[in-house]
Amino acid sequence: MQPNIFSTIRAIGVSSVAALTLFATSQVNAQSAANYPNKPITIVAPFAPGTLTDILTRTIANKLSIALGQPVVAENKAGADGNIGAAYVASAPADGYTLLVGATSIGSINVLLHKNIKYDPQRDYVGITNLISVPNVLVVGSHVPAKNIKELLALQKQKSFNYGSSGAGGSMHLAGEIYKKMAGVEMVHIPYKGTTPVINDIIGGRVEMMFCNLPVCLSLIKSGKLTALGVTSAKRSALLPDVPTLAESGLPGFDVSGWFGLFAPKGTPPDIVAKLNAETVKILNDPQFKEEFLSKGAVTIGDSSAAFTKYAADERTRWAKIIEEAKITLE
Repeated sequence: MQPNIFSTIRAIGVSSVAALTLFATSQVNAQSAANYPNKPITIVAPFAPGTLTDILTRTIANKLSIALGQPVVAENKAGADGNIGAAYVASAPADGYTLLVGATSIGSINVLLHKNIKYDPQRDYVGITNLISVPNVLVVGSHVPAKNIKELLALQKQKSFNYGSSGAGGSMHLAGEIYKKMAGVEMVHIPYKGTTPVINDIIGGRVEMMFCNLPVCLSLIKSGKLTALGVTSAKRSALLPDVPTLAESGLPGFDVSGWFGLFAPKGTPPDIVAKLNAETVKILNDPQFKEEFLSKGAVTIGDSSAAFTKYAADERTRWAKIIEEAKITLE
């Protein structure tokens, strides 16, 4: 009988150690949530100053700083279509002190298009919450004599146009590639480091068009410096009610919208993720914040961490199909 007794004792010992380990882990997590944050937090914007990612990052950082009682600093790490900043956060300690505001390209698309990319969004990040969703709008400069998509297509049948974007692989770029395929026209993609230089070149007559994030170009459209010909979302924007969708304008089924989410490195303690989610969702649901970004053309979201993580993965699947069907590649 002794072997059975010793086996029982060993089993009890193993169970006790496991229980103590689980208890200790839960205590550490509880302590980390209670003490978090106890030093400054950095939120990385992987694109240049002046981009929508930058504007959103700085707004969220300022409001989180008030909510959490610690400095929250927005830091630009631009380059390589956002991949430099994204890789930096992916390799950062998973302690809640280095976060990322990532657009659709970072969260779902770049990994499908770039070779030798140093991060994988589904492997290396946990989603905190989806922040906002925005349509793009097809805009041209005053040197392009088109007032609608039909007139633009007529011009494009005569010669190839250049279109700019804030970087290869983003929604601005892919909207252009999908447009090119659906419309049956030739266009040359010119990637820039951020939206400001593209806009300057369009206004200056050096580039014909771009698929601009609506919040970035809205004031320029209203001032007449840019002409809006169509929005890329399935429905018209309430801010540009007279501008039709591309789907209405002879490209049925065209639907491209960008989203921007808050991410942390994978392995960040769940209680810290939950705290960041709760505080960020409060910010997103604040009527003043909602109105501020709605006036820019963005719709606030504020979902759970689990829902956003799944959404980013689902978006990767959707874009993989679009990219394959459209035969989109990066040179």
